[in-house]
Amino acid sequence: MTIDPLAGPPRANGIYSNTPARAPKQEMDSEVFMNLLVAQLRNQDPSSPMDTNQMISQTTQLATMEKLTSMDKVAIENFSLQMRMSAAALIGQTVSWLDKDGTTTKSGVAESVSFASGVPVVKVGEMNIPLDQISGVTAPQINIPQPA
Repeated sequence: MTIDPLAGPPRANGIYSNTPARAPKQEMDSEVFMNLLVAQLRNQDPSSPMDTNQMISQTTQLATMEKLTSMDKVAIENFSLQMRMSAAALIGQTVSWLDKDGTTTKSGVAESVSFASGVPVVKVGEMNIPLDQISGVTAPQINIPQPA
């Protein structure tokens, strides 16, 4: 019987180990940029080093990218806060929306709001309507008694 040297349990540090492959990044961030810059510095020709203007330009691009990423996160948080405030302001108001078929307009008084999902959900009676499906808002009518 022949014994296959490759058969058997995988070795921890060998070429036949079954360590999981790292998933590729879907976004470029500062870590990716720094890795590229370090690789570029390691592999440069010592007789012709990188131009300092290029290095400063790339560092500036990194700082700009980090700031834009930060601004994007703040903008997303602001939008989320605006949606929550808008939904909360609907409580007590008469809201209208299209039914599931998109043919009939329904309306009712907003009783409460849930922030459990990404888009606030307004509760009208037994219905739960996502904020982005509300098509209209009417202020409640106040009946003021006329003096006799």
